Amino acid sequence: MRLSILAFTAGILLLQMQSDLPSMVAVACLAVAGMGGVWLAAGRGTWHSRVATLLACAALGFSWAGWRAEVRLADHLPESWEVRDIDLVGVVAALPQRFERGERFLFDVEEVVTPGAHVPERVYLSWYHSWDDVEEDDPGVASRAMHPGERWRFTARLKRPHGGANPHGFDYEAWLLERGIRATGTIRGRQEIARIDEFVWRPGYLIESLRDRVRERFLRELPDAPYAGVLIALAIGDQRAIPGGQWLAFNRTGVTHLVSISGLHVTMVAALCGLLVGGLWRCSERLMLRLPAQKAAVLAAWMAALAYALLAGFEVPAQRTLYMLSVVALSLWSGRNLGASRTLLLALLAVLLLDPWAVLATGFWLSFGAVAVLFFAGSSRLGEAGSERRWHSVLKQWGATQWAVTIGSVPLLLLFFQQFSLVSPLANAVAVPVVSFVITPLALVYVLLPWPPLLHLDHWLLAQLMVLLDWLAGWPVWQQPAPPLWAALLAVLGVAWLLLPRGFSARWTGLFLLLPALFLPPPRPAAGEAWVDVLDVGQGLAVLVRTAEHSLLYDTGPLYSAEANAGQRVVVPFLRAVGVARLDALVVSHRDKDHSGGVSAVQAHGPIARTLSSLPELGGEPCAAGQAWEWDGVGFAILHPEAGDYSGKAKKPNNLSCVLRVGNGSASILLTADIEAADERALLGRSRDILGSDVLVVPHHGGRGSSTAEFIAAVTPRNAIFSAGYRNSFGHPRPDVLERYAAARHWRTDRQGAVRVTLGRQAEVSAWREERPRYWHHR
Repeated sequence: MRLSILAFTAGILLLQMQSDLPSMVAVACLAVAGMGGVWLAAGRGTWHSRVATLLACAALGFSWAGWRAEVRLADHLPESWEVRDIDLVGVVAALPQRFERGERFLFDVEEVVTPGAHVPERVYLSWYHSWDDVEEDDPGVASRAMHPGERWRFTARLKRPHGGANPHGFDYEAWLLERGIRATGTIRGRQEIARIDEFVWRPGYLIESLRDRVRERFLRELPDAPYAGVLIALAIGDQRAIPGGQWLAFNRTGVTHLVSISGLHVTMVAALCGLLVGGLWRCSERLMLRLPAQKAAVLAAWMAALAYALLAGFEVPAQRTLYMLSVVALSLWSGRNLGASRTLLLALLAVLLLDPWAVLATGFWLSFGAVAVLFFAGSSRLGEAGSERRWHSVLKQWGATQWAVTIGSVPLLLLFFQQFSLVSPLANAVAVPVVSFVITPLALVYVLLPWPPLLHLDHWLLAQLMVLLDWLAGWPVWQQPAPPLWAALLAVLGVAWLLLPRGFSARWTGLFLLLPALFLPPPRPAAGEAWVDVLDVGQGLAVLVRTAEHSLLYDTGPLYSAEANAGQRVVVPFLRAVGVARLDALVVSHRDKDHSGGVSAVQAHGPIARTLSSLPELGGEPCAAGQAWEWDGVGFAILHPEAGDYSGKAKKPNNLSCVLRVGNGSASILLTADIEAADERALLGRSRDILGSDVLVVPHHGGRGSSTAEFIAAVTPRNAIFSAGYRNSFGHPRPDVLERYAAARHWRTDRQGAVRVTLGRQAEVSAWREERPRYWHHR
């Protein structure tokens, strides 16, 4: 059974790696073949039948995921209805996410009022309030806020699911697909918005409404408390009120799993409830005669786990724990012991049957991986401490558990996040018991018994813990470039060897299998070559240039909101993944926020040897025509602006854009930021002979005020890269500008994701969506 479930999982994983979905005929044939293979091989003990069973289970997993994907993708927004006003009626389906000037929420569409329009059943909408609505003295703000279960009517503009596509980056489109969200958009206007019903009675909406009321109660009681967001996350699983600084502390100390509703929390709640009910049940002889106390305790524990998992939003860790407890409960009721591994794998099967896209989530692998490590390490220590003193045994097992979880999570943390906390064992040794057995229970007791002093006590205890975590967060964090998959798998084998039971000789040699993942240097271009990555940051620009020994970042991407920017979401994760811990140069072309929005995050990432910019407040050097240098056989030259442009009459920020040319004598690329037609004429007047380049990052994202015919003729690019946001409000790149580059091959980050340019004997260009296509990227 265990290998069959793993084969089923492998089939689902294989489907999620496909660039195109198989036809429904192929899916049906695979399903029939899989069921037939399982039936024919059943009861036969030969190795041929076992292999046939595994292949049949893999085929069933592949066909199951393929059928589910086809059904989900069939509910889509037609391209012809993108960015058009559509009148909708529906219900707010989940907790809204509040932000400075509005809110985001899931919306179940019940009726499409606009004739001829087709809209998916579930969409993700943003409602941006006007400044008049967010004034503190405006009495209408509370009445206009949305709550789960309410039925509304409004006009929305929708887009098909789309997100940035970068190597080692977060796949937003996969995240939307897993949640059944088939369009995103914004609410338009103010007068047409109307609440129709206060509440629509459905079980899911009732749970979300309860979560909303609990959140409002926490916020009302702790309006200015710094850690109110953490308590809300522990109580109902809503992490969106936790500030970025606190997330940084949790990441650097390795306790992020405690802030989410982890399996440990669900198990703890179930255990406490089971112990309470079991103890009370034994006090009644009549109840004992009706049902044994053990079974009553198991039933109560399962019901508590279900209630807490639903209250917490039913994320993957909570699901996994609930399914595991369900298997344990059924085995106890039936008098059978399935064992730890079967219990875990049955929970895995349940998760994938309900959600075959779970394998795309990092949390899926971390959740099941952590529990697998605990089961593996725990089973290897059974009976080892039976003769020791009790307190000594407990301390030893607690330390061994922390060691197992810490070393066991290293391969996945390096693969997904390229870092792990060196103080994680110490931080978890303190935080796990405090959060799991004190802070979380108190938060849940407050949910049931809303007595304010209880919540204030809970917040005070959390604040004391945060003093320790903030201090530990100042300690170093191990950061390493993303290891190749083979190195991560080798590290998993090393972890398994290290955690073998006592008695196996040379367990320490497992450390050698971790070395490639920990110390393998990142790939770099050869001397005389350069790799240029134009990242997909939406409506903005960020370009990383790497030579054999040096790295330069040109622009830092846009500012998305007061809380988020491309630096922290795209640029810094990419720098960490490719092993760029130090920048030899940072060029910020000009002041516009779509180019300089991520500066602060990049500066916090690591040392920057040299800064060139047209922004005086950044310090460093003003970029000026004539600046040139060479790294590892690759030349760099600033072509614009001239030094005198800074002291002349007032210019727009675009006119001061730093223009950089990178070349090695055989191939070159020209980075032009947001120069306009006048700046192009100035470049033609003083640098016409050196403008020619194989690749051009098109000025101003393909805007109409740039890319004059004379400039394009002077550059004569064979490849034109347009860095722009999907369906952006500016209409970039403009159709007429695209026509001007008819002689060049077009590369668009909004359609093809991040673009890689390799400057070697010639310029070679590739795009991330074409190198790593997935079936949901074009459906």
